[in-house]
Amino acid sequence: MGEAERGEAAPRIRVPFYCANKHEVVPSFANEAAVPHEWDCPRCGFPAGKDPQNPPAPPRTEPYKTHLAYVKERRSEEEGKLILDEALAKLRAERAEIEAHMKANANAN
Repeated sequence: MGEAERGEAAPRIRVPFYCANKHEVVPSFANEAAVPHEWDCPRCGFPAGKDPQNPPAPPRTEPYKTHLAYVKERRSEEEGKLILDEALAKLRAERAEIEAHMKANANAN
């Protein structure tokens, strides 16, 4: 499948982009296409810009947070204690109900 089947290729321009790790990537764009200000570096994933002397800063990554860390951001210590006490009371009530049911069934036999 060559140019005869697909038609003539659009005129292209190649634009170099540079990331903070000094990688260079040179994608090509159609002449009529808008060239973006930034491009993702395929080698390291950092954003790359058109100025080799002043590439975009790498994105700031936040450390992994556990579920507990997110909960502590939303709840105070007192709220957490109330929720925990409520959940424990519910579990203890369910356990007592199951034990009473098992005891009643054991006595019936």
